[in-house]
Amino acid sequence: MSELKPDNSKKVSSKPSALGQYRWFWLLAVLIYLSDQVSKHWIESKLSYPTYGEENGAIVVISGFFNFVHVGNTGAAWSMFHGNSIPLAAVALLALIAIFVWRKAIGLKAIYTQICFGLLCGGILGNLTDRLINGYVVDFIDLHFGSYIYPTFNIADSGICIGVLLYLLESFKKQD
Repeated sequence: MSELKPDNSKKVSSKPSALGQYRWFWLLAVLIYLSDQVSKHWIESKLSYPTYGEENGAIVVISGFFNFVHVGNTGAAWSMFHGNSIPLAAVALLALIAIFVWRKAIGLKAIYTQICFGLLCGGILGNLTDRLINGYVVDFIDLHFGSYIYPTFNIADSGICIGVLLYLLESFKKQD
C-alpha cells in the first residue's frame, strides 16, 4: 500500500493582491465615479441641456440657495481654459497614468493616501468620461450665497477638491 503525502507544491502567497493592497483607493474611486455618473444621468433625464435658473426650469432644492441645473463646462475648474475639453481630457489621462506610475513614490499603500487619491482619481475619471462622451463636463449643483453665485459643479469635482485638500493637509502636517 502506498503512502499518501500532502501536496506542498502549491505555495500560498501571503502578499495581498493589488486589489486588496489598494482597497480603499479602489473603493472610493469606484464610489465617486459611479455616484458622479449616475447623478449626471439623472440630471440629463430630468432637465434639458442647457437649463439654468428657476425661470428656465431648474429644480429648486432650497429656495434662494440650492438648485439642480444642467450646464456644460468645456474648461477646468471655474471654467478656466474654457473651450479646451480635448486638451484637458489629455491632461486628465496623463494625471491618471502618472498616479499609477508613481504610486509607490506617493505612498499609495497608506490608507490615508488611498483615501485622498481614490477621491481624486474617481473624480478625474468621472469628468474624463464626460469629456470623451459629450465634449464637455456635465455640471448640475448650483449654490447661491446671497448675491454670490458659486460656480456650478458636480460630484466628480467634489471628489477632486476634497482629495487634493486632504492630501495637502497631510503634506503640511508631515513638514512640522
